Amino acid sequence: MGEIREPMKKSSIEKKNKIIEKGFELICNNGYYNVNCCDIAKYAGVSTGIIYQYFKDKKDIFILGVKNYANNIMFPMIDILDNTHIDIDNLENILNKMLDSFIKTHKISKKAHEELMAMSHIDKEIGEIFADGEIKMANKIVEVLKYNNFNEKDINENVHIIIGLIDKFCHEVVYHQHKNINYDVMKKKIIEITLSLINKKTTD
Repeated sequence: MGEIREPMKKSSIEKKNKIIEKGFELICNNGYYNVNCCDIAKYAGVSTGIIYQYFKDKKDIFILGVKNYANNIMFPMIDILDNTHIDIDNLENILNKMLDSFIKTHKISKKAHEELMAMSHIDKEIGEIFADGEIKMANKIVEVLKYNNFNEKDINENVHIIIGLIDKFCHEVVYHQHKNINYDVMKKKIIEITLSLINKKTTD
């Protein structure tokens, strides 16, 4: 196997990104252990030799795909936080937007998320990517809350609880769909709990 090279030309960069995109898509559709580099090459419309110019193996492709996926999941929520003035009066509306955004991204890539969740439990590197993404999201929320002078008492713990609730709610809506649960009520309860944890402003 030759030395892995980093593409410099625009066409080569686009080809590498296409391999990552198509390889990730194929693995998520068929399962990690049911796909090899030859399958990815065929699916991406390139030769197997091209695959090995840019990647060590299929895991190399998958890891880069996982990183892109994690960024795409987190970006809409971070965008909301970055581009919205947050105060006590509009916090409930912002939480509604964040929940809707998170559910939407989960629905768009349902099969990918299922495969990734399974892989994250058996592959340390993939698990760490998701853990890092969660930490980045938590840090961003903490930063925004502090900047807007919300209650800082136990803020890291409270934000972790909130992220866990949001994640559980999204999984319930997208993957489980228990018939005895009213998801509008559940969403309202999560917002109420979140507000109770963070809506008191600090006083000096």
